[in-house]
Amino acid sequence: MSANTLVLIACIAVAAVLLLGLANMMRGGSANVSQKLMRLRVLLQFIAIVVIMGVVWWRSA
Repeated sequence: MSANTLVLIACIAVAAVLLLGLANMMRGGSANVSQKLMRLRVLLQFIAIVVIMGVVWWRSA
């Protein structure tokens, strides 16, 4: 698996959870589900940043 693929997967995961959260909010879903999705999105964003920074570091070496 290439570095570009890892970055793409991380970004798609963040976008998917964001869209799920927005869909839940727009249909008036549970606040607990919204809160869990927001926490998951923050965790996935952290992972995505770590992956991106790792790829940048690896390519500059």
